[in-house]
Amino acid sequence: MLDIPPTSDGGSRTPPQSKVLLSRADLKALGITVSDTTLLRWEYHRRFPRRVRLGGTSVAWIAAEVHAWFEARAEERSRHVYADPH
Repeated sequence: MLDIPPTSDGGSRTPPQSKVLLSRADLKALGITVSDTTLLRWEYHRRFPRRVRLGGTSVAWIAAEVHAWFEARAEERSRHVYADPH
């Protein structure tokens, strides 16, 4: 996750949630362990938040969007029956 340096007076800066970026390693730490190809496919089909290109081959994801994606998966789970209860 993006590290924000302290302010000049030693205080901490907390960026707005929309400004916090997650790396690929951060996604894996959150449990999103699918392959890079699968992530690209999900993004293309709008099933996962789109990455932000930082320059060259460096990319990141907006934390708030990833957390909203998790919430949507939890909501979807509550409406979907995965197995026959009988």
